[in-house]
Amino acid sequence: MIPKLHYISQGQTPEEHLEHIQKACTAGAELVQLRLKKLPGKVVWETAKKAREITEKYQTRLIINDFYKIAASVKADGVHLGKTDTCPTVARKELASWQIIGGTANTLEDCEALLDKKVDYIGLGPFRFTKTKENLSPVLGINGYLTILEELKSQVPVIGIGGIVLEDVTELMKTGVHGIAVSGEITRNFNSISEFKKLINGGPLDEQRWISDEKIK
Repeated sequence: MIPKLHYISQGQTPEEHLEHIQKACTAGAELVQLRLKKLPGKVVWETAKKAREITEKYQTRLIINDFYKIAASVKADGVHLGKTDTCPTVARKELASWQIIGGTANTLEDCEALLDKKVDYIGLGPFRFTKTKENLSPVLGINGYLTILEELKSQVPVIGIGGIVLEDVTELMKTGVHGIAVSGEITRNFNSISEFKKLINGGPLDEQRWISDEKIK
């Protein structure tokens, strides 16, 4: 089952990404995507290993953006591949059967191509303009999601992504998306995770976080 709320990490440094992942896990995140760009593979691998250690202690799923071989190496829960990243069928050969693959889509044709490549979920967006991603595809808005999902008619979970804030969630969920991926809004306020989960009906927040920040460090 693909969680309904995905947190995509942000940060100026790998250490800041890890700090944010720690906070997201503490706040009840069910799935975290480590998204490091323009860094050497060794740095991404070392950071992914540390992210795996953090997320394991909270039983939070970890997805690695782009680097599918690193996802396989650190035994992450899967990989998310952008439109210009490695083909999902190539990544599948490197991953264990239990590791999931997500792919980015902007159009109905993108979605259908990903379904042909047997992805486990589709990240469809952007919902609105966002500065967190370069070379942004055309913004979809509510009408874009409605149009694509009405045609797609697939059981594969579709995750809305791209500049999503709390005020968007109710209307966005009505379009038929399975869930949402959020970066900026959660990074600004990790306590918003509980509010997001309530709005998407993703299950109650686990209040029994018995591992303290000090123990994680």
